[in-house]
Amino acid sequence: MSRVVPVVPVTPVGPSRAGPLEARMAELTGRRVPFVKATVVRARRPASARPGDTALVLADGRIEGFVGGVCAEATVRVQALRTLRDGESLLLRISPEETADGTGEPVVEEGAVSVRNPCLSGGELEIFLEPLRPAPRVLVFGESPIARTLLDFGPALGYAISSVSGADALDTPGAEALAGTRAVVIASHGRDEERALLSAVRAGVPYVGLVASPRRGAAVLAGLAHELDEEQRARVRTPAGLWIGARTPGEIALSILAEVVQAVRLPTAAAEEARVGAPVTVTATDPVCGMEVAGSAATTPYSDAGGAGRQWFCRPSCREAYEKDPGRYTKARAAAETEAGTS
Repeated sequence: MSRVVPVVPVTPVGPSRAGPLEARMAELTGRRVPFVKATVVRARRPASARPGDTALVLADGRIEGFVGGVCAEATVRVQALRTLRDGESLLLRISPEETADGTGEPVVEEGAVSVRNPCLSGGELEIFLEPLRPAPRVLVFGESPIARTLLDFGPALGYAISSVSGADALDTPGAEALAGTRAVVIASHGRDEERALLSAVRAGVPYVGLVASPRRGAAVLAGLAHELDEEQRARVRTPAGLWIGARTPGEIALSILAEVVQAVRLPTAAAEEARVGAPVTVTATDPVCGMEVAGSAATTPYSDAGGAGRQWFCRPSCREAYEKDPGRYTKARAAAETEAGTS
């Protein structure tokens, strides 16, 4: 008699599992949340990560998945957040050995960067960082010829340009209609303009444009003085669009989209925070091991001990060493900075 052997699902060896991460990627993409997909493509022993291990790096520095231990994660976080800002994929090489130029600084090549990570116990990692950012979302309020032409240009630009009908759709601050929106263009020729402007400005949309003549645009903003302060009113572009001598609806739509592209490609710090959905992190040097880290209170160990300002660390053990004798590391850092300034 044959024996029935139950089939036991095979769990992949290693910390990463593609299934849950793929589902998470689909969720983030559906919610228009930017992130970086980090994939180990090469590993030299001893290394805890293996080729194929994958992680997602979110805009606040959180890492979901596995691409190496805590030391490797610190370097991946710094470089991934940079790729998220510039939108360019990158091959990251991490090694405990001195970089090729002997300075200890990252060696940047076209499409790749090599980083010395003194915390690694050995081995090397090569990790491909792929930033996945949603197409810029632009909402057009109104049904004028200019509004319709703006919608026609969307596919050519690769932007997610869609129409919004009725001021009620934009009336609630933080409404779903404005989530992740990079630009709102109001081209309704006087219909519910004030309500739409209030909603877009209060929701912090990076670009808000009003299609109107200079005289009428100024009058509309003056009428909102009791609702918006001077700084908020100054954020509204009116007449919307760059000055190119445009006259026809198509030309005006082109000038508006040129201004939108300018705002998208050359964002302010506030606009950058609105795009990635988290404060832009700063880079700092771990005073104990000298490694570059991304300073984020949500993801990076830090300490305010020693009176030298907030210090960031690649891992808790470096923080513990610092807090035992902050003066030792602050003096060493000051000496190194002085030496660098005189060399």
